[in-house]
Amino acid sequence: MYAEDKILVGCNENMDVFALPKMSNRHGVIAGATGTGKTVTLKVLAESFSDMGVPVFLADMKGDVSGLAKVGSTNDFIARNVEAFSLEEKGFNFKSYPVEFWDLFGEKGLPIRVTLSEMGPMLLSKILNLSEAQEGVLNIIFRVADDESLLIIDLKDLKAMINHVVENKDKYESQYGAISPKSANTILRTLIAFEDQGGNLFFGEPALDLNDFMQVDDNGKGVINVLDAQKLSLSPEIYSTFLLWMMSSLYQNLPEVGDMDKPKFVFFFDEAHLLFDEISPEFGKKIEQIVRLIRSKGVGLYFISQSPADIPDDILAQLGNRVQHALRAYTPKDQKAVKVAAETFRPNPNFGTAEVISNLGTGEALVSVLDEKGAPTVVEQVKIVPPQSHIGAIEDDLRQQIIDISQFKSKYWEAVDGESAYELLLNKIDSNPNIESEVPAADKEILEEVKTQKEEAPQEAPAQQGSVLVDILGTVLAGQTKTTTRKRTKKSEPQKMVEKAASQAMNTAAREVTKGIMRGIFGQMK
Repeated sequence: MYAEDKILVGCNENMDVFALPKMSNRHGVIAGATGTGKTVTLKVLAESFSDMGVPVFLADMKGDVSGLAKVGSTNDFIARNVEAFSLEEKGFNFKSYPVEFWDLFGEKGLPIRVTLSEMGPMLLSKILNLSEAQEGVLNIIFRVADDESLLIIDLKDLKAMINHVVENKDKYESQYGAISPKSANTILRTLIAFEDQGGNLFFGEPALDLNDFMQVDDNGKGVINVLDAQKLSLSPEIYSTFLLWMMSSLYQNLPEVGDMDKPKFVFFFDEAHLLFDEISPEFGKKIEQIVRLIRSKGVGLYFISQSPADIPDDILAQLGNRVQHALRAYTPKDQKAVKVAAETFRPNPNFGTAEVISNLGTGEALVSVLDEKGAPTVVEQVKIVPPQSHIGAIEDDLRQQIIDISQFKSKYWEAVDGESAYELLLNKIDSNPNIESEVPAADKEILEEVKTQKEEAPQEAPAQQGSVLVDILGTVLAGQTKTTTRKRTKKSEPQKMVEKAASQAMNTAAREVTKGIMRGIFGQMK
């Protein structure tokens, strides 16, 4: 709750605990077991930042954060707290907030797309769980694409580049190092599994412009960008890598602003443990560097997880504002987590921090924030103030209305398949009347066989005519069956049998000639 030009986080019988806007880009952590009130705390902070005119990004893991877009209503629990802490006198009133809904799958929000070139080989390797050797091959593929001005926008571009580099590995190995066909094949197989998770929807154009997340509405409130992550949470590699890409992009692209009266943008990382699971030391150092320096860009990062122990110590040390909900110490591991959580706070002489953590009720928390000088305050036990927006998920009709009136729907709703590595290859083949002269001599006989099979095959309706070679080559490079919905003329059973035999012969011949064409043509493209 935004009151007295500060963020009212929680209250107790003796005091109100406020977080200072100018210290809010010193980052923070919200921790606690499932069902202890982390989501309510997240909503309270997001509402406060919006009220002070700061745009916010957060992930909705269960669907209930969407209630930010709807006016709240009272219940017995809220009414008691509002009365007990005189919140109405401090400005508490039920209201809705400006929200943009986003969804990597384009189902419950505006689609989010990123180009593979922007993502880069390091983050892509994390998504695909590649070994060190496989990541090395992927690095070479991206480097070749950069050097030869071939854009890798989506997955079919990447597949085309993998095939190209492997086919021409003798040409590239002297400059870029060894290229293992086995590793390349493993990457291709991994990409197929990634597509099955919906990853092919994530990579493409129009690519997300992060400036579109940093909007303020006509009333001066910061827009809250809600990423629907209910389905995305089933693909933790995609989820965590997208958030890491977003954090890295903010750091690289935003200008230095120094100390500000309030953050320029606040970014909440829910399920933060997914960001750090099984990361390499090198990757961990990069994240630590970004967390340490991104506050100079005006960005505040808030990590949400069950325990502070889920976050590496070097990163946890950078999180100045801390809200700890209850942790239950049922096992030795749980007891260790409670001890770690207690040690992250500046002690309060009036109670034992570790003991209180295990006995906090729902909606209660231990809170420590940064004071005017940037030092952590003594930890206080408080009740988190209630949110002013709706608690729970909103109706699907309301969500769709908000999506439909979004200023960004016309920009992002429809995917665009522009000219990139895959299309450049196909266009080169389709538009080259002298293609036979560029095919190695050993493969010309096969090319003639393809042409003969095309001429002898039963004629199809005009809508089906075109470059059969390009269609087949596109299918081979994309690594998947290409289906089309075309109007067909009715054929007899004998005709169908002849067509099937001709098609099989053409596919066999085309796959052989593809190798020669790629050697003779793809390597020349720039």
